[in-house]
Amino acid sequence: PRSRAKADRRAALLEAASALFARSGFNGVSIEDLGAAVGVSGPAVYRHFSGKQAVLAALLVGASADLVAGGNTVVATAPDAAAALRSLVRFHLAFALANPDVIRVQDRDLDSLADAERHEVRALQRSYVELWVRMLGEVHPEVEPKLLRIRAQATFGLLNSTPHSMQASSARTVRPVLEEMALAALGVPAAG
Repeated sequence: PRSRAKADRRAALLEAASALFARSGFNGVSIEDLGAAVGVSGPAVYRHFSGKQAVLAALLVGASADLVAGGNTVVATAPDAAAALRSLVRFHLAFALANPDVIRVQDRDLDSLADAERHEVRALQRSYVELWVRMLGEVHPEVEPKLLRIRAQATFGLLNSTPHSMQASSARTVRPVLEEMALAALGVPAAG
């Protein structure tokens, strides 16, 4: 029970950090702000993280690692590359809709990470992109990889636009539009 409570508090701190960093920026949030957001003192945050920099690292490295792990699972369970891409679009869109604050933090505060963590995030992101490029290469073997990489990156830009597109619409409205547009950008039929 004690370790579960500690894990729950750590998760609550990360969730609060994503909201606070998204609203005020990494430099605009203090350890005291983080603690107050989950009902503890600022120094109590140090029971879970060595400092604010470690909170940001856990948030951004964790998000990238989750995308890589989830993407690999999607690909491993898909019957073919086109189905994998359709599932990857749905998977990434679900992540983006559930984590708009994390996307905002990634966009604005990645450079606030220490070099080692920033390199880790970038390596994980490259791995995730290459997973998509590999599937795209199976669907479009005639297209050179650098062009497939552009398609994948453009698709991420579209799907990661949710922090902005969600301000005016509900997830139910946005999801099918973004999914259709992403599949069109990838050159993958909506139904297989």
